[in-house]
Amino acid sequence: MAVVTVLALGAGVALGRQSLTAPRPVPIPTQRPLALTPTAASFDAQEQRVVAVAERVSPAVVSISPGTGVGSGFFIRDDGTILTNAHVVGGADVVEVRLADGRRLQGRVLGRDPSVDTAVVQVRGQGFPAVPIADSDGIRAGQVAIAIGSPLGLERTITTGVISAVNRRLGVSELEGLIQTDAAINPGNSGGPLLDSAGRVIGINTAILTAPGGGLGFAIPINLARNVADQILTTGRVRRVLLGVVLGDVTPDLAGRMNLPVREGAVVLEVAPGSPAERAGVQAEDIVTALDGAQVTSGGDVRRILRRHQPGDEVPLTLRRGGRSLTLRVSLAGAAPS
Repeated sequence: MAVVTVLALGAGVALGRQSLTAPRPVPIPTQRPLALTPTAASFDAQEQRVVAVAERVSPAVVSISPGTGVGSGFFIRDDGTILTNAHVVGGADVVEVRLADGRRLQGRVLGRDPSVDTAVVQVRGQGFPAVPIADSDGIRAGQVAIAIGSPLGLERTITTGVISAVNRRLGVSELEGLIQTDAAINPGNSGGPLLDSAGRVIGINTAILTAPGGGLGFAIPINLARNVADQILTTGRVRRVLLGVVLGDVTPDLAGRMNLPVREGAVVLEVAPGSPAERAGVQAEDIVTALDGAQVTSGGDVRRILRRHQPGDEVPLTLRRGGRSLTLRVSLAGAAPS
């Protein structure tokens, strides 16, 4: 059975003095040592890129502790603004932030959004090294992924792999639209950056799915996390938009039972009275196939697209109704702030 684990070190694991017993040495025949001192010239092109990213980005990665356990984070601005996971800071208002140079600073939690597991922390000062941010909408399965964090308390550990898939959803949690990677991540990696081969952040490491024989890592896309951070830094809170529908995913089985005209999308199960959707003319059993020009294959797509918008935005909503396609204009309302 697979188990989903958020990655902050602290759930039953505490940092402390470790006692390591060295194994009994085994006699080795005397031989002339090989000259294996690596230089940049001895690395292949891929290794040189990873080394360059590690050296450039590691100073911007921090360890964060709310008092028990430890997670990771990284500077997104040189004024001390740090991005991490909501589950790393928990309910704390103040956390300890340990920098790459060994300094320990007090960090103030400016805000958090547990629905996308994102939080913003601020430390006092200027001139901190910030990590460049990529456009996570443009990532593709198969591209290089580099993770940096503090797994099991081992600060600024580098692991590499690829983007295994995008737009994943973990069924036992609310997290969706996730980046899946095979770059090794472990408890304590939470809040650390997932990077592309240019050293730009594409996601925030947030969870692992473990099963006998191995595990998979997942990250919050940076575009989604940045939207949350921008709202927190601008208004001090996160505000969601309201469409006013209950959606179900169109599956082949559902399409067959309901005799639906498409095999993917989000079927409208219920429309809230007086909601933006009702005012625009959305009806139960309509199938959402696109929103704001982006294809919709599931209800998760609708929620992900809506997170990019603000109350008052007007967006096109493309539906299948019976055997025809139609596009409505929906003026989004504000949901309760978080």
